[in-house]
Amino acid sequence: MDKIASIRREYSSRSLSEHEVNKDPVKQFMQWFEEALHAEALEPNAMHLSTIGLDGRPKGRIVLLKGVEEGRFVFFTNYLSHKGKEIEKTPWVSLTFFWAELERQVRIEGRVSKLPGAASDEYFHSRPRGSQIGAWVSMQSEEIPGRDFLEKRLAEVEKQYEGVEIIPRPPYWGGYMVEPGYFEFWQGRPNRLHDRICYRLEDNGLWRIARLSP
Repeated sequence: MDKIASIRREYSSRSLSEHEVNKDPVKQFMQWFEEALHAEALEPNAMHLSTIGLDGRPKGRIVLLKGVEEGRFVFFTNYLSHKGKEIEKTPWVSLTFFWAELERQVRIEGRVSKLPGAASDEYFHSRPRGSQIGAWVSMQSEEIPGRDFLEKRLAEVEKQYEGVEIIPRPPYWGGYMVEPGYFEFWQGRPNRLHDRICYRLEDNGLWRIARLSP
């Protein structure tokens, strides 16, 4: 425990001001995302997706952002997975990005809904063939007896679609889009006095920008 407690890192490379951020939080996010790409951040589109479990407890996992379309954040998964069932019951989620290379974090909260089927089809068919077959193989989050079960199922699906040029998208697999109502941009600063700038969507459709105490 002493070793864990002693881990510290001083943040001092950048700053963030409420007077300099873009008035549109999506544009501010895209600016930071481009900077994360330029900095060669590891998995810059990796995000922590938090949902409310069927038992009322918070659940979290890492998924990949696959697009930002008309201000909505898009990801794909199995609708019958734990997160899919949780979203079906409680359509509110949070997303968290952390780019250690830039000492930055972004939190986003919003309402989630399914992407239209045509858009899910388009993305599904852009994936490598192995990933398409994998979507048919995996009944995500279900218990299985062992790895051999998965390998056997893979062989069955590969044989099923042998010679088939266009593999259909599984009806239980597709995209979600998160429509944000809150953003928080966090920039690490010295002495743990970090910069935190938040955006809240008001009833009039405008974003209110404020600084939060670290």
